Amino acid sequence: MARQDALQGSLPLLVLTLLARRGPLHGYAIASQIEAMSEETLRVEEGSLYPALHRMEEAGWIKARWVVTDRNRRARQYEITIVGRRQLHVEESRWRAITAAVGHVLKHA
Repeated sequence: MARQDALQGSLPLLVLTLLARRGPLHGYAIASQIEAMSEETLRVEEGSLYPALHRMEEAGWIKARWVVTDRNRRARQYEITIVGRRQLHVEESRWRAITAAVGHVLKHA
């Protein structure tokens, strides 16, 4: 399985979890941390990440603002909102249900 295929459907959960636990991050940091924390099993492509961030911002789950980085570059920094924290619980519950169902099939197949 390609590394990015494992990410399908779990990107909002991963992004919201990172922002809830690590605080505001820019897109590159989000992608880098997901890759590093998954021991390079998961890779977030720009073509997936930025549209997902935009959808989450439109839904009110995250908010974005422009900041100047340590390297004196402008970057959009993302932060989870109160609505996003509620959605994080929904996403976590959905993920638990999916992984339990997959586990059940693997055990009983």
